[in-house]
Amino acid sequence: MAGHSKWKNIRLKKGRVDAQKGKIFTKLSRDILMACRQGGGPDPEANYRLKDAIVRAREASMPRENIERAIEKARGGGEGAELDEVAYEGYGPANIAIIVEAATNNRNRTAAEVRLIFSKNQGNFGESGSVGWLFERKGQITGPSAGLSEDALMEQAIEAGADDLEMDDENFIITCEPTMLHEVRTALVAAKVPVKNSELTMIAKTSVEVSAADAPAVLKFMDLLEDHDDVTNVYTNFELSAEALEAMDS
Repeated sequence: MAGHSKWKNIRLKKGRVDAQKGKIFTKLSRDILMACRQGGGPDPEANYRLKDAIVRAREASMPRENIERAIEKARGGGEGAELDEVAYEGYGPANIAIIVEAATNNRNRTAAEVRLIFSKNQGNFGESGSVGWLFERKGQITGPSAGLSEDALMEQAIEAGADDLEMDDENFIITCEPTMLHEVRTALVAAKVPVKNSELTMIAKTSVEVSAADAPAVLKFMDLLEDHDDVTNVYTNFELSAEALEAMDS
């Protein structure tokens, strides 16, 4: 049941994201700008972080002109030039660990607003490093598993440079080192593996199960963080319990 819950948690999160396409395009443009600035310039062949941002934008059906416009802004030192990349850590409802990444032109304002979300929603805004040790940076590739052989996919993934594969009867998750993400994804696509999403992410080393009673507060907290205009990514270590998932389905 834990495996089933994991896949359903991922689909639940993706569903919330897909429902906000306009806001997602804005955040993806910001990701591209920050990747150009922080990752090594506007050439995706020399900047794996930018290459990943472009792939994620395409997977979200972001128009090509939007992608090119974001890169041109980065080249010209426009909107992205005054943005700073910041991260916040803490605990949310049910003692879930949270890392929030944001891009902002006003560090004090963003910190105050994110802190307020924590304080008003049963959270504790922590110091830098307070929960970071619970996560590790990884590349992650997901897709539907129907018709795939787990042994064959594992062999393809490892040969491409991946670290691990998890798979059930609906989905697969392949993890790799961040610098290998584009190479692994390219190899899988060339082998006609149905890749649906690829991204750089923070993966929790251990998870916290959230009960049906705590689930509404946790999901509200996540939505508030993800809806903040400056927030680019939210990472957490919770999984909904089977009871919580059943309650949401009813």
